[in-house]
Amino acid sequence: MYKHIIWDFDGTLFDTYPVMAGIFERTLKEEGIEETSDQILSHMKVSMSATEKHYKENYAIDDHFINRFHAKRKDIEIEQSEPFDHIAEVCRAIHQSGRKNYLYTHRGRSSIEMLKKFDLYDYFTDFITSEHGFERKPSPNALLHLSEKHQITTSEAVMIGDRDLDLLAGKHAGMDAIYFSGRPEQNEHADHSITDFQQLLPILNLHNNK
Repeated sequence: MYKHIIWDFDGTLFDTYPVMAGIFERTLKEEGIEETSDQILSHMKVSMSATEKHYKENYAIDDHFINRFHAKRKDIEIEQSEPFDHIAEVCRAIHQSGRKNYLYTHRGRSSIEMLKKFDLYDYFTDFITSEHGFERKPSPNALLHLSEKHQITTSEAVMIGDRDLDLLAGKHAGMDAIYFSGRPEQNEHADHSITDFQQLLPILNLHNNK
C-alpha cells in the first residue's frame, strides 16, 4: 500500500500549462515572434528549461526575455491557475487516512502560495521547491532526501507526474510512478496511468471523503 504520495505541481496538481503558454505567447509577440499556445505547450510539456532552450536557439531570445516572462508569471499564474478537478478531495482523503502528501516541484514559492490559496496546504507534510537547490528531475536526489528525512520506505512511496522526468525521478529513487495525462495513454515509465484524479482512489485504496 502506498503510504507516501509525492506530487509534481505544474500539469499535475495545478492546470498551469495553458496559463504559462499564454503568457509566453504574448511575451514572444512583444518581440515580433508569432507562435501558437499549442506549439509552446508542446515544449513546456517536456520542461520549462527545454522551452527556454528551444526558443533561445531558434529565435535568439535572451535572458532579458526569460526574466520578463517569469516576472509576468508571478502574479498572473496565481490569479488564473487552478487545481485540476478532484485534487482537493483526493489530497484530503490521503491526509484523513493517515497517509502523507508531499510536493516536489522545480517551481519556487509560488507553488506554496497556490496551495494555500485553494486550502490544500494543510494536506501536505513537506515541500521540495527550487529554493532547496537539488539537482533537477530526473535526478532522484530530492526524493532520496525526503525518504531519509521522513523515514520513507520507498516501496511504500509513489511519485505522481505528467512528464517522463517526474516518473523517472521516482523510479530512480526506487519508488513507483503514476502518470497523469489528459488523454488515455500508457507510459513506459509508469506503474499506473490515469486521466482523472478520481481514478487514484482505487489505486490508493481510498474512499471518497468529501
